[in-house]
Amino acid sequence: MAFKEGFFWGGATAANQVEGAWNEDGRGPAMTDVTTGGSAKEPRKITAVAADGSHITLKRKEKLPEGAHYAVLDEYYYPNHFGVDEYHRYEEDIALFAEMGFKMYRMSISWSRLFPHGDETEPNKAGVEHYRKVFECLRKHNIEPLVTIWHFDTPLYLEEHYNGWNNRQLVDFYVRFAETCFKEYKGLVKYWLTFNEINNTVMFLGRGGAAVTDEMYHDAYQQLHYQFVASAKAVQVGHAIDPENKIGCMICGITNYPLTCDPKDILENRHRWERDIFYCGDVQCKGEYPSFTKRLWEERNVKIDCTPEDLEELKKGTVDMYTFSYYMSSVVTTHKVTSEVSGNFVTGARNEYLKYSDWGWACDPDGLQYYLEVMNDRYHLPMIVTENGLGAYDKVEEDGSIHDDYRIDYLRDHIAAMGRAIDNGANCIGYTTWGCIDLVSASTGEIRKRYGFIYVDIDDEGKGSNDRSRKDSFYWYKKVIASNGEDLA
Repeated sequence: MAFKEGFFWGGATAANQVEGAWNEDGRGPAMTDVTTGGSAKEPRKITAVAADGSHITLKRKEKLPEGAHYAVLDEYYYPNHFGVDEYHRYEEDIALFAEMGFKMYRMSISWSRLFPHGDETEPNKAGVEHYRKVFECLRKHNIEPLVTIWHFDTPLYLEEHYNGWNNRQLVDFYVRFAETCFKEYKGLVKYWLTFNEINNTVMFLGRGGAAVTDEMYHDAYQQLHYQFVASAKAVQVGHAIDPENKIGCMICGITNYPLTCDPKDILENRHRWERDIFYCGDVQCKGEYPSFTKRLWEERNVKIDCTPEDLEELKKGTVDMYTFSYYMSSVVTTHKVTSEVSGNFVTGARNEYLKYSDWGWACDPDGLQYYLEVMNDRYHLPMIVTENGLGAYDKVEEDGSIHDDYRIDYLRDHIAAMGRAIDNGANCIGYTTWGCIDLVSASTGEIRKRYGFIYVDIDDEGKGSNDRSRKDSFYWYKKVIASNGEDLA
């Protein structure tokens, strides 16, 4: 296995899942701040006040009723309000990342910390200066920041008063936010991602057996289009401000397999790749909608607002690198499913060749190798695996140690698979594991679904000392980085 010199080993988090300080120093709320905790079996809820003053909860993607407004309600606990308090403890956490030997730290900037409502013309100075200090701290430790501009945190004001990404005005608001980031942090940040897991908007429609209407598909494709245009414009602005900037897309990568060799399953699987994976990657990497767009839109009677000027922007604003998350694979079939998997964001046929996590996610390192090789062939761009990790229950022993061999096994197998893809020609330049420090799960709102090398003493109700401690995987990953991927034992 030959990881090239300068390979970016590191870890990843998101502002809304680690920072906390949700209403400090001028920050405005985001949707995550009105989202309760949940579990593998109980979905998270979004809280609001109805027109008559009654307290209500909504499902994700469910529209706000007429006259209602989002609200933080006393009877619910909101895990993202505190996260793991990295807003106040970033220096301590970055020092721990440096101790592991991180070459890169992927993080995000909270849009509403810079622009509390999202539509202001001038940024919140306290927010700007906070991130400047974070980036200076990373530089002091020789860690390259990889910064996600939007990571599921559109300011709540834009959701409520502009109908979120269904409104074209958000393109300009986002570009202003991105331009501010590029200008303020020029010389501190060189690697950027425009939108986190942009394909989730379409990919997770109907997951869990929920009914999906043509209107929901129309809204999803319209939101994506405005985000594509916003991303393309941001890429152009970022390159103009600093030609050294490298700006990438970020895709939720799930490798799909046909359950059988029935030609109908083979075709259904191809169409799943096209809708869930290639659609977004093609627009952002190639600068145009792929040929199968016509079929996807016609299947759902989709007619979006798309101008000739938009299409020109897409051509001019292609990304410099392809980045993606990878946790699991999935099975596609047109046949009746006799063995099902049901868990966190996962439904459908079980792959009898794979093991599954406590949250129903298939453990499939070969799927990562497959994905890397497919995307290398399709886009011919440098790639970074920007999320990969195992959410699991961790036990603290009486002496304070945490023996997470299961996490080491998972990561070892996936790093080995990544190495095989690189040996086969895949241009993969970095690997940032998800949740390098324990954080609030985006999908379930739990802390106990732990990913980190660093244990945070806090539970699902926010109780605990919030102290940090090193798991066995901390020392293992330190060894992996020091050997540039050679020593995985």
